[in-house]
Amino acid sequence: MINSKTSFISLRQSLKVSWPICVGYFPLGFACGVLAQKAGLTPMEIGLLSIIVFAGSAQFIAVSMLLNGAGLLSIIATTLIVNLRHILMSSSLSVFLSDANKKFLLLFGYGITDETFAINLNQFENAQWDKYQALSVNHIANFVWVFSNVAGGIIGLKVSTDFFGISYSLTAMFIGLIVFNLKNKIQIITGITSGLIAVVLSLHFKGSFYIIIASVTAAALGYFLKQKINKKTAA
Repeated sequence: MINSKTSFISLRQSLKVSWPICVGYFPLGFACGVLAQKAGLTPMEIGLLSIIVFAGSAQFIAVSMLLNGAGLLSIIATTLIVNLRHILMSSSLSVFLSDANKKFLLLFGYGITDETFAINLNQFENAQWDKYQALSVNHIANFVWVFSNVAGGIIGLKVSTDFFGISYSLTAMFIGLIVFNLKNKIQIITGITSGLIAVVLSLHFKGSFYIIIASVTAAALGYFLKQKINKKTAA
């Protein structure tokens, strides 16, 4: 059994590591709520969308497609493809949740985003971190995201989407998250390679598919380098 004191300490630790996500989520979620309102959604509908989807990039895409008159099936198919990366993230975290039951995994999986994945993976690998702390991180972030979306939907008519540098908040948040996870030469080389490939491809291709190409290519390079180092160490 987990007593109340232990639960409070765990929650406090979860809040401590999740606050950077929350700081980034609020302006980003606010902007998403503003855009959703312009697409014709009510604050209640915006809240439901945020609760059901809980994926920043997918919500922005869905709202943009609504603004452009796209059909429901097209929106569902597009957001499904965009969120396929969650399978890889869930697989990476599953090794730390081997003792969790199916109900817990269902609740935990719902709260996985790029940001909560990065924070929890870092904590599992480098700290005394348990599944309940990880779950708390997921749902603290979820609460802030839903709240900021609804706030954007309510106040959005009076505020520009570029309010307080909203357009840069997502980029800044991802820069902060990747820096925390660059801990050795292989990870640094992988990160730099991925960035360079993405920049070069962005100059020649439209859309965002080049990001997947850059990620897979850099990950393959990182894997090759790690295997090579392991062989030298074994020899």
